[in-house]
Amino acid sequence: MIPKIQELINQAQDRYLATDELGQMEGYVTSLPERLKLYKVIRDREIDILQTVADQVASELASVTDEELEAGVKNLILVLRYCSMAMLLNDENFLKERLLNWLEGIMSMRDMRRLNETLYKLLNQVLRQQISPSQLALIQPLITTAQVTLIY
Repeated sequence: MIPKIQELINQAQDRYLATDELGQMEGYVTSLPERLKLYKVIRDREIDILQTVADQVASELASVTDEELEAGVKNLILVLRYCSMAMLLNDENFLKERLLNWLEGIMSMRDMRRLNETLYKLLNQVLRQQISPSQLALIQPLITTAQVTLIY
């Protein structure tokens, strides 16, 4: 949304905003307090969330090596951080441009599909336990975008 907002601001010298453009601006501004709150929750609970995921992966995938688990969790940290920022900005393109193209290339070099499937399944479970349904609705589409890009 930020690029859209920036575009609207840049057009201010030429004209007033149309009704639908004002609606876009208002929608973003209205949702910003909830987005900020969720961003802070994820930021403050990141270690707990990811430690819970890592602990559960070890019990679900006995064949995963420590090196594979470490690499998977490091990638998951990046995904969670970028998804959080994209959610805050309400800009899925931020996620795609900054993270997913790079990670897609990294993942194609290794066969981590089974590990990633498990990591994302567990991340989704942990988030459902630790954040509200309305907060989950803000971040879930972005995590799903990352999940689909990396796994399928």
